[in-house]
Amino acid sequence: MSKPFIVGITGGSASGKTLFLKSLIDHFSAEEICLVSQDNYYKDRHLQPKDENGVENFDTPQSIEFDEYARDIKALKEGKVVTRKEYTFNNPNVVPEMLTFNPAKIIVVEGLFVFYFPELTKLLDLKVFIDAKDYVKLKRRIFRDNSERGYDLDDVLYRYEKHVAPTYEKYIEPFKFDADIIIPNNNKFDKGLEVLVSYLKEQSHD
Repeated sequence: MSKPFIVGITGGSASGKTLFLKSLIDHFSAEEICLVSQDNYYKDRHLQPKDENGVENFDTPQSIEFDEYARDIKALKEGKVVTRKEYTFNNPNVVPEMLTFNPAKIIVVEGLFVFYFPELTKLLDLKVFIDAKDYVKLKRRIFRDNSERGYDLDDVLYRYEKHVAPTYEKYIEPFKFDADIIIPNNNKFDKGLEVLVSYLKEQSHD
């Protein structure tokens, strides 16, 4: 197989990356594209850094096993199959699966910090930044963490103020203008998605 084309996709928490990625993947077959999410490289809960109030902060680069993430992307680039235990966000009701990542023409590397770590960044052929206004991200985060993860409003707002917002300013936003493509996603991303899909289809057929 020819060398794969590796795309890095990042953006702030609740910028809408998950829906964008699902829409992107839907335009390709399983043989054409492989998505490897940073979410499956979180360190165990007892290894997570804590803030000044003793609350685990999952929104820092130190929360992620980046050496392992970069190692797996390199392996995929070399045409090797990668396996990884699913990360279940510390939900005791979910039994983690073993995930299998197969080499493909397009490899999508996705997560908050994929532009931050040089070992990962140097593997990327294209950098895409999903952008959204702060109030939009906060609204989405409240809905997601409350309805999907069971956090109460006070907890969501605490984490947003103490963890999410400072992390965005320090570790994510400074790399926004290193991106090759910035896709606004305050309410819809159709045009940006169309441009990216078209470009990736060209790359995968070269």
